[in-house]
Amino acid sequence: MHNLESLLRIPSQLSIKLLFMAMGLGWFGMAQQDAQYTQYMYNTMSVNPGYAGSRGHMSIAALHRSQWIGLDGAPETQTFNIHSPVGYRGVGLGLSVVNDRIGPTSETAFDVDFSYTIKTSDEGKLSFGLKASANLLDIRFSELNQFAPDQTLQQDIDNRLSPNFGAGVYYHTNQFYAGLSVPRFLETSHFQESTLSTAKEQMNFYFITGYVWDLNPNVKFKPSLLTKVTQGAPLQLDLSTNFMFNEKFILGAAYRWDAAFSGLVGFNISNNFLIGLAYDREITELGSAAFNDGSFEVILRYDFFFTKNNQKSPRFF
Repeated sequence: MHNLESLLRIPSQLSIKLLFMAMGLGWFGMAQQDAQYTQYMYNTMSVNPGYAGSRGHMSIAALHRSQWIGLDGAPETQTFNIHSPVGYRGVGLGLSVVNDRIGPTSETAFDVDFSYTIKTSDEGKLSFGLKASANLLDIRFSELNQFAPDQTLQQDIDNRLSPNFGAGVYYHTNQFYAGLSVPRFLETSHFQESTLSTAKEQMNFYFITGYVWDLNPNVKFKPSLLTKVTQGAPLQLDLSTNFMFNEKFILGAAYRWDAAFSGLVGFNISNNFLIGLAYDREITELGSAAFNDGSFEVILRYDFFFTKNNQKSPRFF
């Protein structure tokens, strides 16, 4: 949850900085967006429920992102997810929790993902996914100083519950994947009693794809793309390139359209355990601000192999 127009009307030290972000990036306004991830290629289930169970075994991952380090009230996001195929009939299930904070606001989403996979060829699989979610919104207006008090912003919002649902389609082979999804269909509005302060959760449309080339027996190359379209917000386009060396070390770079350049590094500690790190540097006016030290992200992923036949070489996705 990185968009709340209501906060911009409060000229405290925090809100002045938030206003600067709004002017520079268009993050705030009428449309409320999902959290963004630089290492989306390892966190696909957060945007597409069809991914649940696609790794062929139980997988668990945790991610932390600190955005615009040094800026008071800047976004912080934590995610945790677990997913696995169930039985032998193409069913996959997943559970995830996403906690997103910015300034005096926080939102926690609890998601349950269901997927059904059919084989389209010897290697190709097509998955249809459904997502059911419950979001808790918390806003602490009491932490802000209002020079022009608004009576509609006097009472904190504590754990306002909003149910939602989404869907996605995900196709993959051993070397290629592509998916289309809308994680949340319902457009929930808050503060409807006020004509001056509005926050809306609108639909986010995602397209994700990537391909793995074996350049030689020791080097794999994978370009990938994530596109997000939201009404009332700028188009988000993430382009990434990663190289995997000896199925152990991963090195890459990324570009977020008109927003940031990123460096990525990862290491497969074993066939089970991946650690990934990313650092973003803004290319907007916000990036040159003295109080902004960039954005940092870390992800840990562990795969459970219950039988020797279940073990696989480390994968990019």
